Amino acid sequence: MIFSSPRFLLFLAVMLLLLAPRWRLQVKLHVLLVGSCFFYAAWDYRYLALLLFVSVANYVCGARIADASDERGRKLWLWASVAVSLGTLAYFKYTGFFLDTLRPALALAGVPVPELDILLPAGVSFYTFKTMSYTIDVYRRELEACRSITDYATFVTFFPELIAGPIVRASIFLPQMGRVIGPTAERLRIGASIFLLGLTKKLLIADPMASVADPIFASPETYATPTIWMGVLAYTLQIYCDFSGYSDMAIGVAKMIGYDLPENFRMPYLARDVAEFWRRWHITLSTWLRDYLYIPLGGNRHGPARTYLNLMATMLLGGLWHGSSWNFVLWGALHGIGLAVHRWLRDRNGGYPLLPHVVAVPTTFVFVMLCWVPFRAPDFRTTAIMLERMFVPGAEGVLWIPTLLLRGVLLIAAGHALGSLLEAAAERGWREGLAARLLRPFGGTLRHDAIAGWYVDLDPGRVGGAFVLVLCVLLIFFYAPTGTSPFIYFRF
Repeated sequence: MIFSSPRFLLFLAVMLLLLAPRWRLQVKLHVLLVGSCFFYAAWDYRYLALLLFVSVANYVCGARIADASDERGRKLWLWASVAVSLGTLAYFKYTGFFLDTLRPALALAGVPVPELDILLPAGVSFYTFKTMSYTIDVYRRELEACRSITDYATFVTFFPELIAGPIVRASIFLPQMGRVIGPTAERLRIGASIFLLGLTKKLLIADPMASVADPIFASPETYATPTIWMGVLAYTLQIYCDFSGYSDMAIGVAKMIGYDLPENFRMPYLARDVAEFWRRWHITLSTWLRDYLYIPLGGNRHGPARTYLNLMATMLLGGLWHGSSWNFVLWGALHGIGLAVHRWLRDRNGGYPLLPHVVAVPTTFVFVMLCWVPFRAPDFRTTAIMLERMFVPGAEGVLWIPTLLLRGVLLIAAGHALGSLLEAAAERGWREGLAARLLRPFGGTLRHDAIAGWYVDLDPGRVGGAFVLVLCVLLIFFYAPTGTSPFIYFRF
């Protein structure tokens, strides 16, 4: 069920109605667990058993780690948990990839390699990372083991973020399990506003940008240099609005139910360098990789050379996490090189910014945009063609100037301008000033959540707030493409 589809909206309405009565918390948690399982089964019921198996296995491992009397036993159960989670991810996501990679060499040796058609379970990259973070935190004694199988299974299967994140850690979600859940007027108002923001990003920007990027990436040899650049720019806008739109909708749905999910995007295209980009982009993945991979590898504690190596290893594995393709590995390598070069230059500059803000932001944006080429291209050949035609002026081909791209650029620019103003107001604690004056006529206020960060709370009871909400709905109704398209990160 796609968040932007009527089918999901019906499912959400039923879930909220079932959670509305004043039942005991455990009854509501069972309702939520069953509803989440139904949501997952709607994607492919055959893999529901796999999801539940991973949940139960890691629940048992977490309890055994906490109860083990010696370090050897604790490590044994930790590795059992990692083996279940990583083994599941590796088999379903990477078996075919590695077999295809080894097939030519094995064929020369006379070793036959079978053709496997392994269907990727929905959300497997996300829920395996969630379960691993739980047992690792329990092992580190940073989190108490969960003693309720219902609570733990609800954490793993929670439907708003099950398929494409944010990657919610147990240390964030499990402490909320004692809350009285169910929709209230305030929860519905705040959650619906955040959900509508994500829906607007998806339907008004991401999907139209896909209609520009898809044909250009499908046959780049057909198009002239300016059109190739516009196709890459369109995908740059598409992937941000598609993925951040999903995250917004997930956060909004969770708030309607009564839970807080962590912020996942913070206007990444305003980043002044690659390191800041990763502090703003897919925040729950970048912090996961930092805490469970980069720091355990040694981080920056063993000298510059080891630091650069750790950055490269982290980003290579981060690229591979996104998909079983060498193109994703190349994308990760480019970002790893970018992070290493940025750190080297920053250290040589005494830790001061390398470029003025007005130069640093567009420079970082162009670098990130170029890195999206191998991320989106289906293979190395397409990547090479696109990059060649981008940097060979006058390459022959069709010159197509899509008008939809201008709309996307204007919407993103306006959103980032307003967002940067509100971000500055939130960080400095302004209650008066330009940001407050802009929000006041619309019944809007800046709200802060320790988990979800800053967001705008619009009051639909005020004329201005109702106008904004109705305007968004009308824009979606009149300008969104017909039909619903899957979110990009569903395939990861």
